[in-house]
Amino acid sequence: MSSNPPHVILLIGPTASGKTELAIEIAKYFKTRIHNIDSRQIYKFMDIGTAKPSKNQQKQIKHFLIDIEEPINPINAKQFQAIAQKSIKREIKLNKIPFLVGGSGLYINSITKGFFLPDVPPQNYLRRQLEELGQKKCWELLQKCDPTLTKKINFADQVRTIRALEVFYVTGKPFSNQKVQTPPDWRILELGLDRDNLKDRILERTKNMFLSGIVEETKNIISQYGSDLPILETIGYREARDVLNNHSNIDKAIELTATKTIQFAKRQKTWFRNKNNPIWLNNKNLLKDAIIKIESFLG
Repeated sequence: MSSNPPHVILLIGPTASGKTELAIEIAKYFKTRIHNIDSRQIYKFMDIGTAKPSKNQQKQIKHFLIDIEEPINPINAKQFQAIAQKSIKREIKLNKIPFLVGGSGLYINSITKGFFLPDVPPQNYLRRQLEELGQKKCWELLQKCDPTLTKKINFADQVRTIRALEVFYVTGKPFSNQKVQTPPDWRILELGLDRDNLKDRILERTKNMFLSGIVEETKNIISQYGSDLPILETIGYREARDVLNNHSNIDKAIELTATKTIQFAKRQKTWFRNKNNPIWLNNKNLLKDAIIKIESFLG
């Protein structure tokens, strides 16, 4: 370990909690730049459905790790880990303070905690089958193929359960045997952003998403890459595609997208509390509280 390890700031929080807006204000104050740690904002042409920082916001503050690949070329957590660490190390060499912002827990911790992850891309057909089996049955399967991991994760953690089964079925080896941890030589301040009115914020953002053109955005993506693109199975795009296929209408799509997003946000918060334990910011004055905590951290 270096006697003076680099300082890295991390802002995490569930979807629709307002990370982008707050991060830009923080970056302006500290004259730093933002590294996006979001598993969907890394793709080009997926702007509305991922709530990507607008072009104007990106002009205000430089954002890294946005629009780095086309949707037809999926980037898994291990690949993103390598790309992100290279970008962050480049920032450190420039004597700048890397500022990481996002809500993708696995991607974040692969970078900040140095997880070495199995290089297994998402198996969407397998995932749908496992989801249809239900968490109880999936947990029973995981207990048989990777009992070590079931002692480390919560039985209700569907995301990690399905991912572990996915890795096992693809590689034939337990996920727990393939994961090691080598933390980077950084001092990291983890700040957490949450909102008491998160459900209302999610509903409002979902409505705006459909009013702003996610259906048209989905149509454009389909015209370029086809309707079977795996990324279109994610929240918002799947519902927009159903509207295009006349399997749903806008009102139903908004309701279903909001419900799924609320469920997803709940899983995110559980992950952050169990796997990150950040310093949660005071909602009464987020920017002021963040500045105080960061200045104290930087000394």
